[in-house]
Amino acid sequence: MNTSRILYWSPRVLSILFICFLTMFSFDVFEPGRSGGEIALGLLMHNIPSIILIILLAIAWRKEIVGVASYFGAGLLYVGFVIYQVTNSGLPWYTAITWSITIAVPAFVIGILFFINWRKRRENTGKKIL
Repeated sequence: MNTSRILYWSPRVLSILFICFLTMFSFDVFEPGRSGGEIALGLLMHNIPSIILIILLAIAWRKEIVGVASYFGAGLLYVGFVIYQVTNSGLPWYTAITWSITIAVPAFVIGILFFINWRKRRENTGKKIL
C-alpha cells in the first residue's frame, strides 16, 4: 500500500473510530428503572456530537478542508467547554488537562491528517494552496 492511500484512509478510519469512541459514552443512559422514552431521549442527547461529526465526515470524505475545520473546531470547542466546567465547578486544574487529552487531542490529530491529505491533493493537482 503506498503512502498516498494510507494518507487518504487514515483520517477517515480514525474519524469513524473516534465517533464510535464518543458514542460509547452514551451507554450510561441504560439504568434500571428508566422508561424506553427516557432511554431514547438520553441516547439522542448524548449522541448529538456524534451525529454532527458523522454528517461532517460525510462532507469531509470528498472535501478534506471541511474535515480540517470541523475536527479542529470540535477539539477547540471541547477544550473551551472543559475549561469552563473546571473553573466553575471547583475541580482541580489537572482535570481539564486529562479530559482534553482524552477527547481533544485525537480530534486535533484527525484534523492534522485531513490537512496533510488536503495539502497533498492540492499539490498533486497543481492548484494554489490558500
